[in-house]
Amino acid sequence: MLVLTPEEWVRQNFIEFLHQEKGYPKSLMKQELGMKYNRMDKRSDIVCHNTEGVPLVLVECKRPQIKITQKTFDQIARYNMVLKVPFLAVTNGLEHYFCEIDHENKRYTFIPEIPPYEQLVNS
Repeated sequence: MLVLTPEEWVRQNFIEFLHQEKGYPKSLMKQELGMKYNRMDKRSDIVCHNTEGVPLVLVECKRPQIKITQKTFDQIARYNMVLKVPFLAVTNGLEHYFCEIDHENKRYTFIPEIPPYEQLVNS
């Protein structure tokens, strides 16, 4: 049973945004994907994959009352050390931040919006 907490509301609405506005197939979005980081079990909020199962976008969702800070980006960056996706998104339902990751040079650049699914899979 899905409990609609404030964070879950943000997650479900962001999934709809990715699907309706950016063309991400719901069947290729995984919620609460488990991973190991420093021998600890962690869970990502949303991971979007291509049809081969390669992760493309990692999304961290917070309750609307939570201010998005550097700590939030540090958290998603740690998760991305495992997944190594090219794009990150952080949202509290009111504010949304998107980054493109340069793994080779170990840096990220803020971008105005997340690319559409077709653009990611065809680039």
